[in-house]
Order: sequence, then C-alpha cells, then structure tokens
Amino acid sequence: MTLDLTAHEVLTTTRSVRKRLDFDRPVDRSVVLECIDVALQAPTGSNQQGWQWMVIEDPEKKKALAEMYATNFAAYAAQPGREYSEGDVRAESRDAVVSSAQYLADNFHKAPYLMIPLIEGRMGEGVPAFGQASVWGSILPAVWSFMLALRARGLGSAWTTLHLPNEKEAAELLGIPYDQYTQAGLFPIAYTKGTDFKLAKRIPASELTHWDTF
Repeated sequence: MTLDLTAHEVLTTTRSVRKRLDFDRPVDRSVVLECIDVALQAPTGSNQQGWQWMVIEDPEKKKALAEMYATNFAAYAAQPGREYSEGDVRAESRDAVVSSAQYLADNFHKAPYLMIPLIEGRMGEGVPAFGQASVWGSILPAVWSFMLALRARGLGSAWTTLHLPNEKEAAELLGIPYDQYTQAGLFPIAYTKGTDFKLAKRIPASELTHWDTF
C-alpha cells in the first residue's frame, strides 16, 4: 500500500531518515522487491542495466557491516567540520545532522534490512571524469528511485558511503565478486515513525543557478 502523496510531495519530502527509522517493525521482503522494481525503471547508460541489488537480512552480516561503518564514521566525525558563513541555512541544521548521523552509526545493525546497490565493472585509477560519470550515472538514478519508492510506501533510508573504505572486506563477507561489481553505498531499510516529513531548508535556486557563464 502506498501513501496518498503527489509526485511533488514525494520528491520534496524524501529525507535521509535516521532517528525516525522504526527498527522494531518488520518489513516484508515483497515490499523491498516492489521498490527495486520501481528502481529498475530508472534510466541507465546505453540501457545496459548493469545493476545488482544486495539485500542483507542476516543479523551477523548486518552487524559486521555496521561495525565497518561505525569505525569509518568515527574517523570521519573526528575531522573538522565545514565552516559556513553567517546566515547560511546549512549551519542551522549542522548539529541535528551530526546527532542523527551518530545515532545511525550506533544503531545501523538494527534495521530490518541493509541494502547495497551494485554496478557492473570497476573503475581503476586514472579513469577520466566522463568515464566515472557514465558509471555512476547508471546506478545513482536507480538508487534515488528506490528511496522515493520507499518513501511512497511509508519506509525510509539514508544514503551512506562510509563502509566503502572496507568495500573489499564487505564483498568477501557477502560473496560479491569484487573484481566485477562496484558497491555504490549502504542503505538501512525500515518503516518510518510517522510519515509527515517536511521540506528541508535549502539555498534558493536563484543563488545556485548560472546562465551561460559561472
């Protein structure tokens, strides 16, 4: 069953959900498959559809992935944060973002499922920008569609990448052919506590848009 949301509402209220993930409510596999079916309608470079979707339910494997994430998150969080100018809307939410990120790092393993999207091939050192854009452009739209599909069904997730310093270790844990597939992130999947998500504060488009010259 989907929520009664317009396309505009889904697009503008799909958040990275952390503290509002309901770790106690079970999620049926069929719902995850529905969302992946939606994701598979996304555009992909040369229509190659070189994606695979790794869904993790096993508690021990979830715990191992969560530990990789938590270790890398601790190192990341210890780095100096970005400084914003006075009045920048991003500064207003910084403390809340840091708190919610720490909460997810502490509780990642509790999500009913974790999901790792995969794209066929690996990019070695020195791959030019157009090659990188082609690869990521063939999986990221599908992953965003997956998150939108979750939102429409009352579920949520958060786009994370901090397990990727241990990508090879994660591949070994999950039996992913490391030399054949690249991992694009790690996503907790759970129903949300409530579905009343709002628009986020963002810098206006007029301040970020350039016409003909930067």
